[in-house]
Amino acid sequence: MQPILDFLAHNWWLVFPLSGVMGGWARSWQKSTERRHQRRVELYKLRNQSLQAEQVAEAEVASLMATHDAVNRRWLDYELDVGKLIDFPLMTDVREPLTVAFLRAKRDADGLRPDSAKELTAASRLEAYRTAVNGYEVAFSVAEREARRIRDTNFSGPERERLATARKLLRLAEDSAATPAERQAAYKRARRELDGLIVLPDATVAALEEKVAPMLDSGKPSDFPQR
Repeated sequence: MQPILDFLAHNWWLVFPLSGVMGGWARSWQKSTERRHQRRVELYKLRNQSLQAEQVAEAEVASLMATHDAVNRRWLDYELDVGKLIDFPLMTDVREPLTVAFLRAKRDADGLRPDSAKELTAASRLEAYRTAVNGYEVAFSVAEREARRIRDTNFSGPERERLATARKLLRLAEDSAATPAERQAAYKRARRELDGLIVLPDATVAALEEKVAPMLDSGKPSDFPQR
């Protein structure tokens, strides 16, 4: 240490250029540190923004899935209630463009639905599912309004009478207070009345037979006309 001090004592003038060098190095080190800090801050912001974007997208997917489920439940109210389909036959009439549109929209939405909200991360897939669900909701609402507006007015007078008769017979077929023979006769006659008038989805037939079949002596009744 002493030799260094002696050298500096005899060469004191070197302090000025050395201080300049040291000062420049210190400033360079400080700037480098600031740049590293800035990069860490920017990286943190990017990661935070990405996480927030994912959370927002996941919340939107969850909301879309809830809307999808709500429309499905509205359709299920018809699909599992043959009496309701008799009252509003347009909901299963594939000759009607509005019915075809909502059934197609349902198929599209069901096909794009993810298993969970976290699964749908790509922006393009989210946009496609959003469009499909919104289209399904609108198409169903339009078809339902039209079905409730026209009810059975597309049928002739005798056909409307057959529908009314079928509705009464089905109530008897589902009545646990009636005898098995009465229920069986009512079921078979209701089937004849509906034949050629409306087409019931498979799920509607299955739900009806589940209610009626256990009470019938002859076992499981045969199907309604199906799509």
